[in-house]
Amino acid sequence: MNIDKNELRKKLDLVIDKLLNLGGPENEEELKSGGEAIGFFKRDFGIKEWDWPQGVGIYGLLKIMQYDKNIKYKEFLHGWFVHNIDQGLPSRNINTTTPLLTLVELNEYYNDPKFEQLCLDWADWLMTCLPRTKEGGFQHVTSANGDRQGVRLNESEMWIDTLFMTVLFLNKMGQQYKKDEWINESIHQMLMHIKYLYDKKTGLFYHGWTFNGNHNFGGVFWCRGNSWYTLGSMEYLELCRGTLNPGVKTIIVDTYKAQVAALKERQGKSGLWHTVLTDSGSYGEVSGTASIAAGILKGIRFGILDDSYMECAERAVRAILDNIDEDGTVLNVSGGTGMGMEAEHYKNILIAPMAYGQALTILALAEALLH
Repeated sequence: MNIDKNELRKKLDLVIDKLLNLGGPENEEELKSGGEAIGFFKRDFGIKEWDWPQGVGIYGLLKIMQYDKNIKYKEFLHGWFVHNIDQGLPSRNINTTTPLLTLVELNEYYNDPKFEQLCLDWADWLMTCLPRTKEGGFQHVTSANGDRQGVRLNESEMWIDTLFMTVLFLNKMGQQYKKDEWINESIHQMLMHIKYLYDKKTGLFYHGWTFNGNHNFGGVFWCRGNSWYTLGSMEYLELCRGTLNPGVKTIIVDTYKAQVAALKERQGKSGLWHTVLTDSGSYGEVSGTASIAAGILKGIRFGILDDSYMECAERAVRAILDNIDEDGTVLNVSGGTGMGMEAEHYKNILIAPMAYGQALTILALAEALLH
């Protein structure tokens, strides 16, 4: 990769430091007036809360710790979990599962029975208590807005986010504890989401599917939604450590390769992908771009993609670097995005500093340093 490694490392360290101290946006009151319509969910901001934005955030921190082969951030991560558990955890759902992917691996350092039991209980809950759609899909149950113990059922709905937020954890637990039923359920969920969310005409993924009417909602190809598969599929294969059934692996990899080929054709002039991938009038979005870039770079490193994709990844990384502020804030990151029935919904989502924007940028820059 023809990008100065010193620049990459300098920007990476700034982004990490910002993540460790991330608070809410300066214009929070202004954003609050827009409400859910523009993606304002107070729990999403900062690094302290236990939900998916912070879960992705701490996963980025864990991964850079592993990339650097040091334990610099181990105490921060340990303190984060202890504080949240002592405070009392929110309701169990798809999104609040996300932090556990980090906890499983972090506990390899601590061997804390409380941490282990929480992960085991939660994996069992996913298998036996999480609401299912037809054909046994994980229903995309989320936290209720403004109520830590409440849930929003999203009945009979599957969302692409579930793959990253929950399926990776279940696969990791299956691998860790040699429980075939957990591994097999993670495979089932991967294939279910491909079956109902992948569009064979474009090679892209829809945001969601509902069995209430059997449709893909607004049929929108959302950038960050697609990125959950681009990166998530590669993370999934890595967690399997070469044990995945070859037929299943072929389906996951072939779908990934078709998706990446489609994404390459739709990359914006700036190097960013547009928040609505098929609408060049929608804004360039950095968190989705970072996740796509990390997924492409992983695919190259794993030998799944050839080097013809390096130029695409390099353009994305340069655009990401251009969107890192002097204090390490990753700019042009869209807020939490509920299901939309038209492209305008996605185009109107707020832009603000988010933990997952920092984390996905960390993953992209860390991968870039390996090339």
